[in-house]
Amino acid sequence: MKQIVHLNAKDNVVTSLAELQAGAQFVIELDGESMCITVRDAIPFAHKVAVRAMAAGVKVLKYGEVIGRASKAIEAGDHVHIHNVESARGRGDLR
Repeated sequence: MKQIVHLNAKDNVVTSLAELQAGAQFVIELDGESMCITVRDAIPFAHKVAVRAMAAGVKVLKYGEVIGRASKAIEAGDHVHIHNVESARGRGDLR
């Protein structure tokens, strides 16, 4: 069974298609190379997993679109959610 969805080569996150336990691994094609990503945190179904390290302030890309910015450093394999991403959509305060 496929564990993740990765639709755009620019993406720095993928979406889980199953609940993933810490230590689970999946292989993804990044920059023309197969990379093995080890999940660092438990990932709920349909949540995001980082496939690249991101410094605070870096744009988070899903499906080739900016969905937010890292609010703190994120390592490959980390759970990516509201605890480490600030949304870039629907924010009237960012105009």
